[in-house]
Amino acid sequence: MKKNQIQQKNVPYHLGIIMDGNRRWAKERGKTTYQGHKAGYDKLVDVGRWAIEAGVKVVTVYAFSTENWQRSKKEVGYLMNLLKRGVTKELKRFKADGIKLRVIGKRSELSQDLQAAIKRAEAETKDLTAGTLNIAINYGGRLDIIEAAKKLVRQKKSLTIENMNKAHWLADCPDPDLIIRTSGEQRLSGFMTWQAAYSEFIFLKNHWPSFTQKDFNYCVNSYCKRHRRFGGN
Repeated sequence: MKKNQIQQKNVPYHLGIIMDGNRRWAKERGKTTYQGHKAGYDKLVDVGRWAIEAGVKVVTVYAFSTENWQRSKKEVGYLMNLLKRGVTKELKRFKADGIKLRVIGKRSELSQDLQAAIKRAEAETKDLTAGTLNIAINYGGRLDIIEAAKKLVRQKKSLTIENMNKAHWLADCPDPDLIIRTSGEQRLSGFMTWQAAYSEFIFLKNHWPSFTQKDFNYCVNSYCKRHRRFGGN
């Protein structure tokens, strides 16, 4: 087996990724913020392919948080255009690769055309089974919990752990086995707050656009060597 390849069979079923560092990557190279975001977009395409090849079945990425609206109107507009491109221009690729696409987050605050593009992409990929890509847009872990609780109240169901597990935005996915965050920060920043209770974590110094297949393989192999006890022995 070649060095840096995936060496284990028990790869994570559900991988979460906090794609951090696009702007810092751009600044260090004298590039624009927009070039940094475009490089991050391209990297996600690569990582999605690596994940499929490794046997990962579900990938959830943090693309735009509820706090990201605080950025400049121009930057937010560029990010929204990138997100729209991802669910339109890449749709043919998703379908060819058998990837089910889903967007989680509060959609009502997105533009009508982006909402329509998301709806179409989800409809056209809903029966695909090679893997699932969840894109978190206008997402926050606390908001996810609040929206789940509101749903249970509307349904007149009690606020139990079991019911909450069935009500949040990723209710039909198993909790993430491994969460990777790039760019040196060591926090969740609201990513899958409810679902990450027993997730494994790996924090890397590399900015997201510099994340390599060697980094990816290191993360997966590191996860495979860990013993997950879930509060037991």
